[in-house]
Amino acid sequence: MKTHIFKIGIASLIALFVTGCNDKFLERYPLDRISNETFWNTENDLRVYNNGLYDLARNDDNVPILHAHFNGFDSHWGSFWFLDEYADNMAANHARHTQFMQVRAGKHVVPATAASQWFGYKGWNFIRACNVGLENYDKAKIAQNIKDRYIAEARLFRGWFYAEKVTKFGDVPWTEKALTTDSPELFAARMPREQAMEKVLADLDFASTKLPDSWGDGNAPGRINRWCALLVKSRVCLFEGTWRKYHGGTNPNKWLEEAAKAAKELMDKGPYRLFSTGNPNLDYNSYHRVLNLAGNPEVMYWRRYQLGVFTNHVQSYFDYAGGASKSMVEDYLCTDGQPITLSPLYKGDAKIEDVFENRDPRLRQTVLHPADAAFYKYHLGDGRTYPRINGMEGGYRSSTGYHIIKHYNADDMIGKAFDTAESPGIIMRFAEALLNYAEAQAELGKISQADLDASINKLRDRVKMPHLKLDKVPVDPRYAADGVSPIIAEIRRERRVELFMEGFRYNDLRRWKQGKKLTTHTMGMLWDAAAIARYPRSAVRTIVDPVSKKTYINVFGGSDWDNPVFDESKHYLWPIPLDVLSQNPAIKQNPGWQ
Repeated sequence: MKTHIFKIGIASLIALFVTGCNDKFLERYPLDRISNETFWNTENDLRVYNNGLYDLARNDDNVPILHAHFNGFDSHWGSFWFLDEYADNMAANHARHTQFMQVRAGKHVVPATAASQWFGYKGWNFIRACNVGLENYDKAKIAQNIKDRYIAEARLFRGWFYAEKVTKFGDVPWTEKALTTDSPELFAARMPREQAMEKVLADLDFASTKLPDSWGDGNAPGRINRWCALLVKSRVCLFEGTWRKYHGGTNPNKWLEEAAKAAKELMDKGPYRLFSTGNPNLDYNSYHRVLNLAGNPEVMYWRRYQLGVFTNHVQSYFDYAGGASKSMVEDYLCTDGQPITLSPLYKGDAKIEDVFENRDPRLRQTVLHPADAAFYKYHLGDGRTYPRINGMEGGYRSSTGYHIIKHYNADDMIGKAFDTAESPGIIMRFAEALLNYAEAQAELGKISQADLDASINKLRDRVKMPHLKLDKVPVDPRYAADGVSPIIAEIRRERRVELFMEGFRYNDLRRWKQGKKLTTHTMGMLWDAAAIARYPRSAVRTIVDPVSKKTYINVFGGSDWDNPVFDESKHYLWPIPLDVLSQNPAIKQNPGWQ
């Protein structure tokens, strides 16, 4: 129904307002169609207009803020599930994921056009649509507090969009008015990052105070509420605060404090809580594998896919993600709360079953244990033994050996034709607020045990893992070279584990200035004589791990993406496309990409 609302009126409204909403020469207004002069009167007018903003934001390629899944063939790459392939969490497994492999390997180049850059320097029509609304909402003959709700929606979208562009490109072409083809701002230089982020913060502050606590839509899903705006604010401010702390910038603590404050307000006053039935072996991933998330207490905002309205094909492209990486799998703690480098409970990786022994239950709810293939009906209950490595015959195959099952839903594939699947996209969930708060407090140097108990330890309680204690923080030698305190390292580990395959890892490494982690090879499972015998006809390249001296699958061995690099002078920001530079000489290329 919501999609029909979007399409009725908005197709014409956006076209009208975005192309010519400021014409003043008409003395009489047409009676047979909507005009800018006659439209902005009622709350319903404002609601219908803003429905169009949600509709534009559904194009994740152009406006990757409410990022979920593309539909149709574009489900093979345009899903937030695959964004971890930019980083060290998982491996790409198909030529259609080439851009992920390029960026992961540091082999990407300046794109010729903005259109050719996934999730890149485009979508500016969305900002114009926001600004058109912001120039007109006050015309409505309704109470100011009602107007403010719709103003807050547009300002949240505008600030969030610009924040996303800042994370990728640094300085941005900021505008607060609806430009025309004659506007001189079209040829202006980019606004410096710190100036633009002050404007972003003003937008997010307005949104997080003026949006209603609830729109009365029952998380069906519907509109973004004030609590979601607080989560967005905490996410954006955490990025900016840590970026300034580790890359250089003025007053990083201001941003970290804003991140902590927004997250804490949501934690203390919001209606959300972690989803739990008391089953630590199922609760972490069970709600990631259902089609309808209405009423889930943890899911704050999600995109619904429904047959006959809007669908996807993402489950059928699941094997395009080649699997979780060795680095990812090794980050799960043992059940004594210690990392595998310190715990006597770690059984090693001589065979894949050993990897899961005495480990955080989230590992087995993220990566397929061979004994769980029947439970998950993997793949479509084909009865084969798993894992299956690239080169083996039949079934789903993995390039790492670590098949991902966190989001896997066989029921959304069995018996369904192309592009008729309905797997939802969880865009915002309460767990992130807990992680944002803990990290911001730790980065400020003011984390307390009470803070940990209110955040990290709630996540651990869900899976019955030991609490993180300030007086007993493990010192993992794997992170000795990161240059941060053990408590920050452990909070970062918790974030990686909890938010795996939800699109955060690449941005996290960039804001922490940890690009060096992307210079390590993407490795998979142990590859010795026993593995060769167990997985016949596999086609793998191998590499010797410089730390353990054991041999592992080298996912990209022999390819263009082997031997990854990370250039500290340029790879923290993305390049500006060539067509943007040619159209506006005032815009200069980012450092190192000239």
